[in-house]
This record gives sequence, structure tokens and C-alpha cells, in this order.
Amino acid sequence: MKIKWLYLFAIILMLTPIPVYAEVQTPMEKLDDISDEALQMVKFHRYEDAKKLLDYFSTQFTSVSGRQQPLSMDEVRIIHTSHDEAMEAAVSPTMDHEERINKLTKFRLVIDAIVTSHQPLWTEMENQIMTAFAHAKNAAINGDSAKFHSSFNTFLSLYNVIYPSMKIDVPAENIQRLDARIKVIDHYRSDILHNEEGRAELDKLDTDLKNLFANMEDDEADPSLWWVIISTGSIIIMTLSYVGFRKYQGEKEVKKNRSREHKD
Repeated sequence: MKIKWLYLFAIILMLTPIPVYAEVQTPMEKLDDISDEALQMVKFHRYEDAKKLLDYFSTQFTSVSGRQQPLSMDEVRIIHTSHDEAMEAAVSPTMDHEERINKLTKFRLVIDAIVTSHQPLWTEMENQIMTAFAHAKNAAINGDSAKFHSSFNTFLSLYNVIYPSMKIDVPAENIQRLDARIKVIDHYRSDILHNEEGRAELDKLDTDLKNLFANMEDDEADPSLWWVIISTGSIIIMTLSYVGFRKYQGEKEVKKNRSREHKD
């Protein structure tokens, strides 16, 4: 009877979800929320409210950086630069709405990249970026100059949005390789359309971009999830091992009693 109950206990452990309790927000996570709110204000054309949030972010960041969560000099510089661009977008009297959104999105993605240890938001732009690049590549193959220039410009605009966040999450040598390929293609646009070597550069950039996002996906597992899996697995293994041991002891005892009865 005890063995049956232990088996039931092991099954319940496997089926019962382990509760995950919400943690208190860190100062950087609060700043992340502020950056998101500022982006939402700009999307709704509430530029003055976005400016107020960005001012508040600046005040809070000054008190947080270097104290609550140490940041590297490069990270601080990237945050300041993207914040300045976001502020420019909020106060400019002439900037068009789409450009404002791009600048606030760039700022939002930077703060998320600082705060998030896995699955940063900028990787969610993979489909947009790869689609724009695919259109440019196909236009080059078909010799459609106007479509190539238009699609490649769209690609550059989207790439520029995620670029500061990439610099936080991606090794410098990988970014340098991407930069070099993009600059070559951008500089020699007319040649890209008329020779095989130019189109080969597009193929190489295509591969590098796919590797960029694939490498980020490989590292997306939440460390806390692995802790849950390992902990649960350990409990189940220990329970089943004990069950097996008790069963073995029971069978051994039965054989011993039978042996004694036979001798008697």
C-alpha cells in the first residue's frame, strides 16, 4: 500500500505546476516600463507626455546608474545616445510620425536589452528585417533598380532601429562583420545590380543576418526554467529510487520468508 501511495505522489509532482512568485521590480525594470510608456505616448501622438516621461527617465537613471545595477561605459553611452534621440523625436516640431516612432522604439529596445537576459525584444523584428532584405535581394537578382534601392533603404532603416540593442547583446566581431558587408553593399549599390560578385555579397549578408538571429534564439532558455526542471526531476528521481528500493526490499523479504517455510 505504501508503494502505491509513493507512486501516486511522484505522479502528482510531475503534473502539479510549480508556482512562480512575482519578484519586486528592480530600478532598471522600472526604467524599462517608463521607456515603454514613452513609446506608447508617441504612438498616440501625445508628444508632450512622452517628453515628460523621458525627463522623468533621465532623473531616475541618474540616481540608478552605477549604484543599483553597475553598467559598463559602453552601455551608459548607448543609453544616453538613444535617450537623446528619443527626446529629439518628442520635441521636434517637424519630424514625421514614423521617424518619431522609430527613435522611441530604438530607445525602448536598448533599455530592454539592458534589463533582459534572454529573448530581447529587438529579436522580434527578425521577420520585418529579413523580409525587407529578401525584397532587396530579389530585386537585385531581377535587375529592378528602383525596387532594390527602395527595399534596401527600408532594410537599413529597420537595421538602424535594432543596431544599438545589438551592440549590447552581440559580440563586437559579429557586429563589425555585419557593418562591413552592409557598408560595401550600400556604397557599391549600382555594381550590386550588374555583376555576380555584388550579388555574392548579398548572399553573404543574408547568411550573416540569419546567423545573428539564430545565435540569439540558441540562448533564449530562461535559466529559472532550467532550475525548475532540474529541481522537479531530482525530486521525482529520488522518489522513484526510494520506491524501487522499498519494492526490492519487500521482494527480498518475501523470498526469505518462503525459504524459511520451505526449510520448515
